[in-house]
Amino acid sequence: MSVARVTEITAKGKSIEDCLEKGVKRASETLKNVEHVWVSDIKARVSNGKIDDYFVTMKVTFVLDD
Repeated sequence: MSVARVTEITAKGKSIEDCLEKGVKRASETLKNVEHVWVSDIKARVSNGKIDDYFVTMKVTFVLDD
């Protein structure tokens, strides 16, 4: 039987996809057995009418070792 845990992280990037890639890459450096990620929030910083950066808050699911 497997047991999983969920942790929440936020990543900053130039696109939503960039944020997701950075977040999953960084989480995988610290957590073993990362299996899923789902987006809980998306924000963007705006300057002079243009989006400068995106911020994606995501929940990362990883399976605990037996």
